[in-house]
Order: sequence, then structure tokens, then C-alpha cells
Amino acid sequence: MGKVFSKEFKEEAVNLVKEQGLSINECCTELGVSQSALRRWVDEQGKKGSGAFPGSGNLSPEDQKIRELEKKVRVLEMERDILKKATAFFAKESL
Repeated sequence: MGKVFSKEFKEEAVNLVKEQGLSINECCTELGVSQSALRRWVDEQGKKGSGAFPGSGNLSPEDQKIRELEKKVRVLEMERDILKKATAFFAKESL
């Protein structure tokens, strides 16, 4: 696994490129970061803004909402299956 950088480090590195005008090559040389990593960070911050770099185990608000909705779907599917089985059981019993 590669080196892990903090959210603050990534934000500052992106800031050097976007606001300070350093080239990606210059910034990579100064910080000891690969060009592919820095390009990825610049792209991510461009796409997600302040939600970029949530950190290990932390989800963006959108990803958290998706996880919660997926959990609700699983619960509802289980409840539906239980109701189907109960309906079939009681339909047999009433015959």
C-alpha cells in the first residue's frame, strides 16, 4: 500500500497547483508526491469541492445517504419476504 497523506496535505498540494500557479511537476518535486496522485487529488477536489478527501472510513454525505438507503432496501426486502411466507402459510392453513 502506498503512502497515506492527510486531507490537509492534499488540500495544500492542490492549492499550490490551482491558486499558487505551480505546475504539477514542480509541486510533485517539492512535496515528494507522484504526479498521478496529485492529478487525482486535483480532479477529486474539482469534482467534489469541500467534500473531497473524506479520509479512511469517512464517507461523503452523498455516499453516506446511499449506504443508508441501501440498508433500508435490504430491510424492506426482508420484511416483504417474511410477509410473502406468512401469507402463503396462512393461505394453506385456511384451506
